[in-house]
Amino acid sequence: MNYKISHPTKVVNCEIDLPSSKSISNRLLIIKALCKEKFLIKNLSESDDTILLKNALNSKEKTINVSHAGTSFRFLTSFLSIQKGKEFILNGSDRMKERPIKELVNSLQGLRVKIEYLEKEDSPPLKIIGTEIDGGEIEIDGTISSQFISSLLLIAPNLRNGLILKIKGELVSKSYVLMTLKLMGEFGINWTWNKEVITILKQEYVAKNYTVESDWSAATFWFQSASLSEKCKIILRGLNEESIQGDSACKEIFKDLGVDSVFKNGNLILTKNKKISPSETYNLIETPDIYQSLKCTLFALKKGSEFTGIQTLKNKETDRITAVENELLKLNTPKIIETYDDHRMAMSFAPLSLKFGELQISNPGVISKSYSNYWKDLKKGGFKISS
Repeated sequence: MNYKISHPTKVVNCEIDLPSSKSISNRLLIIKALCKEKFLIKNLSESDDTILLKNALNSKEKTINVSHAGTSFRFLTSFLSIQKGKEFILNGSDRMKERPIKELVNSLQGLRVKIEYLEKEDSPPLKIIGTEIDGGEIEIDGTISSQFISSLLLIAPNLRNGLILKIKGELVSKSYVLMTLKLMGEFGINWTWNKEVITILKQEYVAKNYTVESDWSAATFWFQSASLSEKCKIILRGLNEESIQGDSACKEIFKDLGVDSVFKNGNLILTKNKKISPSETYNLIETPDIYQSLKCTLFALKKGSEFTGIQTLKNKETDRITAVENELLKLNTPKIIETYDDHRMAMSFAPLSLKFGELQISNPGVISKSYSNYWKDLKKGGFKISS
């Protein structure tokens, strides 16, 4: 099925309840599973990835399949390795079998975890035999995925000797590692980060109820719509002004792409300005998830900027750099925009209808991975959507 997307007025006025943060929710689920005392997580994400992780953590089965959920796969790889006396097979989709896991497996094997590949070397599925881990000092390559580092950090307080983690190379998506550490700190865990070394001693998580804030990654698509509109007043609910999410950087990035944003009474209000002066270069080493919405916006504004720090995008749900380039070439033609089983492809191309007229987007259901109400919310903003 395809959706036809258009916007007759180019004026976007709406109030939107953004989905809760998938990144925060997934980290909290691991912390909750590792904490001896119970606590409540309020406003937990309803995304596919979070549901898959929650189901996996509650599963009594030996074989666990998390489909496309990369974060869930990486977090579970470490979590299952410390479930003493239990054996698991951790698997995913065909795309998951193409995504990197070697560095995390090597690090866990360096901690003497019993873990092996069942099919192709360096790829899922994994056989994991849970054991009590001493911990200690290990190195990991920081240039591939911050999720490997977060995965190890989350279990670090439960290791007999804690963990001293030395990061080699330029760390990608540093903001997500900081998010992990700050959330751990909220639950009583002390940590230090000195240059390339993160140290966490053996400790216990302290239970507390926690309310998940809304998702700044989802907000970027509304910044995109604001930039491409002729006029707008978009009210976004649920975001924190002092957020632990790195993608809150979109406020500053889109300020130079015609979008003013201000917090008022706990809501973020987006309005249109006339200032279009993008940077010549955008370094997204800490915020690669902004790439698709930013690249599509610049293309629609007929502005050319260079991007750095996007090397990890080839290993996401799809090769996001190639996918975006392929589909941008289809604009101004009657061709269908393909989404490559990637939620961010659908959500970053839909706002382009403000500049290019009606677009057809394939597999619109893919948005359930992170933002299941996206199409309903677009309608609130005056977009016309039909199948």
